[in-house]
Amino acid sequence: MDADAPLLFFDSGVGGLSVLEPARVLLPNAPIVYVADNAGYPYGGRSEAEIASRVPALLGRLVERFHPRLAIIACNTASTIALDHVRSALDLPVVGTVPAIKPAAELSKSRVIGVLGTQATVRQPYVDNLAAEFAADCTIIRHGSPELVDLAEAKLAGDEVTVDAVRAAAQPMFDALSGDRIDVGVLACTHFPLLREELEAAYPGVEWIDGGPGIARRIAYLTREQPWPADPRGGVMIFTAEPRSPLLGTLARYGIGEVRTL
Repeated sequence: MDADAPLLFFDSGVGGLSVLEPARVLLPNAPIVYVADNAGYPYGGRSEAEIASRVPALLGRLVERFHPRLAIIACNTASTIALDHVRSALDLPVVGTVPAIKPAAELSKSRVIGVLGTQATVRQPYVDNLAAEFAADCTIIRHGSPELVDLAEAKLAGDEVTVDAVRAAAQPMFDALSGDRIDVGVLACTHFPLLREELEAAYPGVEWIDGGPGIARRIAYLTREQPWPADPRGGVMIFTAEPRSPLLGTLARYGIGEVRTL
């Protein structure tokens, strides 16, 4: 394994930064290529057929170009729809992102769990299967919120995002039958941990969890015997369309030192 072979993170936008951040804590010297498919954003409003076709094709091009040691689909929507297609198409390990329903069930005292994601993610059979396997004794209340995805993108771009706006986007989940008993909320979109502060302020009685730390541990495990560069270096962020210019100045804290457009 070439020590300079990068980890390739992939998302429709900036949400995957919530996965990159804990991964960099565990693997500070890992070369990083982060790809935001903002030309296809938002995935949550696209059909399953579009995502199942687009994601493997785009990742195939990216693997040919950057020769990563590992690919991480840092997007719940893309993972729940296209993960098997990607693994069939690529000759390297691929880590997906799935809703953290198992740890939510382990934490919940009320046995009522909220799953907050995109419209595409929350309707997937994959979520049904996770609920049946790990939370059969729980009531699972799902809500797809495209507004929260946009708010997360806006926050990272430096726009003001209020607690009231975040509460309004998430509130239908709590207005559902038994929604007032939710004590654990699953952030089933990688964009949503970027709004954790606002969600905690809006719903102080709810514990919010996401899959980012678990995915980081999985990446570290899969690369545990591989060489890395001796020193950290700035990661590269690739956009598939011209990004919003204010976003470019906010990426340094995630270890991104260069921005390009594919």
